[in-house]
Amino acid sequence: MATLGLSKVFILDKYFTELQKFWETEKKLQDASSSNEAVHLQQRLRSLSSELVTLRNRLHVQSTPAAPIKGSTTAPAIVAPAPTPIQQPVIPPRTAPVVNPPVVLQQELRTKLSTSTNVSADLEDLIHLQGPLTEDAVMKCLQARFAASNFYTNVGPILLCVNPYRNVGNPLTLNSTRGLALSQQLNKVVQEAVRQQSETGYPQAIILSGTSGSGKSHASTVPEKAMPQSAAFTVLRSLGSAKTATNSESSRIGQFIEVQVTDGALYRTKIHCYFLDQTRVIRPLPSEKNYHIFYQMLAGLSTDERAKLNLEGYSPNNLRYLQHGDTRQDVTEDATRFQAWKTCLGVLGIPFLDVVRVLAAVLLLGNVQFIDGKGIEVDVKGDAELNAVAGLLGVAGAALFRGLTTRTHNARGQLVKSVCDANMSNMTRDCLAKALYCRTVATIVRRANSLKRLGSTLGTLSSDSNESVHNQVEVTSQHASTVGGTNAGSKSMAALNNAVRHATDGFIGILDMFGFEEPKPSQLEHLCINLCAETMQHFYNTHIFKSSIESCRDEGINCEVEVDYVDNVPCIDLISSLRTGLLSMLDGECSIRGTAEAYVAKIKVHHKHNSRLFDPKPIEPRIFGIQHFAGRVVYDATDFLDTNKDVVPDDLVAVFYKHNCNFGFATHLFGSELKALYSVENVPRGVSFRISPTSHADLLNGDEPVSTLTQDFHTRLDNLLRTLVHARPHFVRCIRSSFSTNIGNREPNGRRLPTQSQVRSLQILETVNLMAGGYPHRMRFKAFNSRYRLLAPFTRLQRTEEKVMEDCHVILQHVVDLISKEQNTAVSTSWALGKRHIFLSEGIRQQLEKLRNDKRQKSATTIQSVWRGWKSRYRWSILKREKEMHITNTQTTHSRVVAGGVTTRPRPQPIAGTPPPDPNEKCDSKIIQQTCNLFGLDLERPPPVPPSRSYTVAGNTKLGYPQTRVMKMTYPEDSSGDSTVLLKGETVLVVGASHRRGHLIVEHKHCTIHVPFQYLELKQSVNI
Repeated sequence: MATLGLSKVFILDKYFTELQKFWETEKKLQDASSSNEAVHLQQRLRSLSSELVTLRNRLHVQSTPAAPIKGSTTAPAIVAPAPTPIQQPVIPPRTAPVVNPPVVLQQELRTKLSTSTNVSADLEDLIHLQGPLTEDAVMKCLQARFAASNFYTNVGPILLCVNPYRNVGNPLTLNSTRGLALSQQLNKVVQEAVRQQSETGYPQAIILSGTSGSGKSHASTVPEKAMPQSAAFTVLRSLGSAKTATNSESSRIGQFIEVQVTDGALYRTKIHCYFLDQTRVIRPLPSEKNYHIFYQMLAGLSTDERAKLNLEGYSPNNLRYLQHGDTRQDVTEDATRFQAWKTCLGVLGIPFLDVVRVLAAVLLLGNVQFIDGKGIEVDVKGDAELNAVAGLLGVAGAALFRGLTTRTHNARGQLVKSVCDANMSNMTRDCLAKALYCRTVATIVRRANSLKRLGSTLGTLSSDSNESVHNQVEVTSQHASTVGGTNAGSKSMAALNNAVRHATDGFIGILDMFGFEEPKPSQLEHLCINLCAETMQHFYNTHIFKSSIESCRDEGINCEVEVDYVDNVPCIDLISSLRTGLLSMLDGECSIRGTAEAYVAKIKVHHKHNSRLFDPKPIEPRIFGIQHFAGRVVYDATDFLDTNKDVVPDDLVAVFYKHNCNFGFATHLFGSELKALYSVENVPRGVSFRISPTSHADLLNGDEPVSTLTQDFHTRLDNLLRTLVHARPHFVRCIRSSFSTNIGNREPNGRRLPTQSQVRSLQILETVNLMAGGYPHRMRFKAFNSRYRLLAPFTRLQRTEEKVMEDCHVILQHVVDLISKEQNTAVSTSWALGKRHIFLSEGIRQQLEKLRNDKRQKSATTIQSVWRGWKSRYRWSILKREKEMHITNTQTTHSRVVAGGVTTRPRPQPIAGTPPPDPNEKCDSKIIQQTCNLFGLDLERPPPVPPSRSYTVAGNTKLGYPQTRVMKMTYPEDSSGDSTVLLKGETVLVVGASHRRGHLIVEHKHCTIHVPFQYLELKQSVNI
């Protein structure tokens, strides 16, 4: 059988690859859930169809048989059939036979492909991909880099991170990540944020996004290791991480870490937490676990500590809040982590026993069950546990029982007490457990944020960890939509934006928010988590795609690349619109005390024409589904209403008043609520408080809480977005790998593996398309000229504000000429001049930055070499004169000794009386390190020297600059002929303090000299 030519083999292989893509796209078109996606798939089908016809034509043209390979049998060459001359391209049937090339050519093909794989593995930026830009090319490049252990890949300024699921050390200990080297790509993102903040003073935000389990928390941990609150991060990871179905170290608390910077120095670090998954405390899903700290505490407590906490004989198998989930644990590993957690808690200055008393009370509360009794009151099943919980919380057992089983109602001004049934009592017990846990987390965060307050309370967000942010600003709408909105109240919104903008100057933020999840069943917390993921995706779309496209259109720039991105605004409006959104309708159903069935029925009727809302099979009255940007999720609304109410009755809160409770930490957890409650005489009086901590201003003097769980979360999310809008974002897109190096393959059932779905949902291909051929960057003419004018010849620039556009044109034309002479790049280096901005492609931006860095490095080297040469020559003359004087003095002394027999006077011995330090009395290194962490000190990098004062003090008078002083001695004493000499008694002018320690700056005969202050004395007539 004759063989095919190597080029024809590649064409044939490409033909069947494109054919497979065509069939897959055709199948996706049948399952398309929106009109935008259908239009996108139809365009892709037409493109693939044209590509197939082109390949068939090339196969038909190259019909000359290839030379036979030695050792093979001659046979007719395989010739592709000629295409049928019709108007529309013909697509071969799915049953077309696959022609396999011979073994020798397979080896050659494999060699060629391995070479291509090596090239892809070394490709650090996807905009440099060769050949047609397709999803398959992107996937193969990521797969090649993943196989070569290159987990970070750039798409211009955007960083892609594929989670390898490798052991990187204990993620929950203080020093776990200190030994890990910061990846080069991630380090560039951090350095770029720091550089832009220091140069412009504009706030920066590093935004990590991706699905659950994609490695966001680990990517954020590595930059956090240099922060003084590293102990707080360790404590919070045990309190806020849990095992889920897809991730054994899933972070259930969203974090915004705000690094405030002043004058280029780290001023303060604040942690803002977003605690949503409260239901996990009382009821983890069957295949998941409760929070890690419970299992670590059971494994790490000593026998005496267990006895003090009434936990003897308890394990995850017999604690009700733990036994419904996965009870398996590694006791040794959990015990090790608990000891590290205990150490970090001490570093923060939080009493260990206070925290574990609350955690033990939460665990034991689950074993307290209320059942209906024969009389009016309910009976307790687990009376020993109830008394143990009361003892741990410092209250009387009878008082705790009354707080859990009685309720006060306000009926038209009359206070009426009633006894709750068993179901209501159990719900109140669960609310207490959730309140104790989330308030403990909030207290630890507040403590961590108060470690380093240098006399300022300025911040972008509220100091409380889990309450509404920007409480200092009046927010008229408690449940405004995230996207869009009416023009009503535009003045107040402008005032709010100005207040936020002034409050957010000078910080670098690291945002690690919730990733997209699809657990079964999905609860209300998961709906809020997915809304957060949708909002972050919309923020990305707006900043990367929408702003670029609209800016080009507004300024008349014709961009050849058309980016067809999927907008997820309809899904956000479905969930969070002001009146008709799912969350608003849920609040309305809670206000009328409706049912889950009625709520689901209403949303299905109201949104029956919305393609984002669907009915899962089989249809159930409490089940509904939403088509999110990353996939379909089915929600169970059974507990939606109870979870959304999110309240604790005042009968229970009053139990922890300081006169009734001898455990100060428990009283502190409800401090704001108790202060508002006891501001009026009648206590309790039938009001409710939020489970999560609320500021005193939001309690409205003890009235009903201002918002539900969804309203509060939506308000905090809106305020976070307002903060991010005024910051310069740096995106890190995290991708969960498919647990194998074959990240682009499919599962046996034909479904796509997670990686390909994430690449599609994160719109990586559209991002590469924009960065490679569009205009993703724009700069004002003046800013561009100021940054890059050093690249053009000085004589060709006008350097006036009126000619700034011409200067920009000259700079870019000169850079393009340099690029064309040096290399031929496949990346677009196009640019365009608009009305107010200059538009740059990613290729030309990278070249501009590279040339600018090279120019600055070369200039710095030249300046240093010239200065060092002058300094060496000047220093050499001084050394030569000192050496001559030393030789002369030695000869003189020697001649005196020989002539008169006089010996030199011996040097006096030091006074002996101070004993040497005892080496056994050295401080413990751990104590030194903990003390430094507590006060925000760094042993390796001492604090910067404070700037010099702009005045001096003589007696009780401040003397400003300039000053007239008199030289007490000649300076310098051993000056050469070339240097300026200040003679004794000469009057000089002091213009300021020098950066040299103990020196003043003197101007004399148009020269600036740094003179030690001992050589100068004040003159009587001083200029102040």
